[in-house]
Amino acid sequence: MKIRPFALERFFAKHEFSVKHLGCASDPDSLTTRELLALEPGAEARLLDLGLGYGESVGRPELRQAIAARFTGISPEDVLVHAGAEEAIFAFMNVLLGPGDHAIVHTPAYQSLYEVAEAAGAAVTRWEARESDGWQLDVDVLEELIRPETKLIVINSPHNPTGALVSINRLEVIVEFAREKGIWVFCDEVYRGLEYGAPPAASVVELYERGVSLGGTAKVFGLAGLRVGWLVCRDRALLEQLSAFKDYLSICGAGPSELLAAIAVRQADQLAARTKKLVEENVIRVQRLIDERPEEFSWIRPVAGTTAFVRYVPGGAEQWTQELLKEAGLLFLPGPIFDFADTHFRVGLGRSALATWIHLV
Repeated sequence: MKIRPFALERFFAKHEFSVKHLGCASDPDSLTTRELLALEPGAEARLLDLGLGYGESVGRPELRQAIAARFTGISPEDVLVHAGAEEAIFAFMNVLLGPGDHAIVHTPAYQSLYEVAEAAGAAVTRWEARESDGWQLDVDVLEELIRPETKLIVINSPHNPTGALVSINRLEVIVEFAREKGIWVFCDEVYRGLEYGAPPAASVVELYERGVSLGGTAKVFGLAGLRVGWLVCRDRALLEQLSAFKDYLSICGAGPSELLAAIAVRQADQLAARTKKLVEENVIRVQRLIDERPEEFSWIRPVAGTTAFVRYVPGGAEQWTQELLKEAGLLFLPGPIFDFADTHFRVGLGRSALATWIHLV
């Protein structure tokens, strides 16, 4: 497989652990292992007594049960656990797509949502969300984007980097359109549960028999270091193919990570409330900055997730972010990292440190 370097991850590899102020993180403040274990009686003993042999390739049963319980009409057998959401994306795109296939992908986007599809041999059409419409997808153009070989529609809701949420009405239109054409719908839902300015997000796997939902522990729970992600899908044949493909990747997950992830998912409401509080406080701080300096900044105020896409009004966001990094040690992600215009930059809203660096902007 020939695949382009992952621009965002190469950017973070260069800067994330050396920069003074990380202003663009998508994961929120993390928990310690001690804090997570304290959420359930007896959890520490269970972790210390855990055998360190191989686990089930589909995922730890208690974790699959906890994930399934977060959905309506889903059983543990509909859940396949992966070593992080990135592995799940990689497996899904390679199993479903190949030369001669076509995918439509919601953009701007996390690069692997389109890059892996292209590397697998599929043609990709980018379906760009419109800032003028609150970063919503224009469902009226979907018919024009479809080809006879279209096999997949990829959406991300809640959306990274804009913090928008695909409205339930538009999601239902996408699902009905896909059902008529027999097209799969993959929804990156890793921020689902972090809605603070909108109603709770619907899950595509609940709405559509060919819907596939992506989740993980990094964004909602503040547990990126566990490296646990999952796919939820009601099509058992596809899940079996995905499981077989995973044999060439991680084979199975790390037992301690999956045990800890099960605790987190069972305590999802408590952990999501913690993250939402951080985000809501930071949204107010960024809004105050934008109100004070409208000649420099504007945004569509985010309603979900842990990120926002801020417009740098003078233009040249990439140069401005580089100068800010050099002068103040503050790192933002410029739009071109997302294959987007040089007009915006991503801000991370999930960390308490924002209060300490916002004055440097």
